[in-house]
Amino acid sequence: MSTLDLDALVKEAHVSNDYDALLQTVPYARLIGIECLRLGDDMVFRLPKNQDNIGNPTLPALHGGVIAGFMEHAAMLHLLMFMGAPHLPKIIDFSIDYLRAGLYRDTFAACQVWRQGRRVANVSVTAWQTNQAEPIATARCHFKVNEP
Repeated sequence: MSTLDLDALVKEAHVSNDYDALLQTVPYARLIGIECLRLGDDMVFRLPKNQDNIGNPTLPALHGGVIAGFMEHAAMLHLLMFMGAPHLPKIIDFSIDYLRAGLYRDTFAACQVWRQGRRVANVSVTAWQTNQAEPIATARCHFKVNEP
């Protein structure tokens, strides 16, 4: 996909407040079913419950890799939507803290950009299920944001 196509998708998503077409261009986001909703200046990402995302069928609980992938992609998509550059940011590093089991239910994530320079952006992500004040995981991500 060209940068012009990606830029046009981002602009159209902002105008229509429908981010599905943009999310469909990211294969892993499409695979695990990431959805998003813009609420004013904030973006909330949603990972709907899905049997394919279960890692521990006894509880049942989400696979830790799915939670981490969801959070990493939420941060990347958040930067894409708000940084004003028509390309996907590239991950430099990702650190996650699992705080409690991600049970078999919808999971949500919100991102905060702590710093965005010309080359690198620092993003924190919080994931929760029933109560935002009780996160299941937090993460810190660094992305390369300048032109590839």
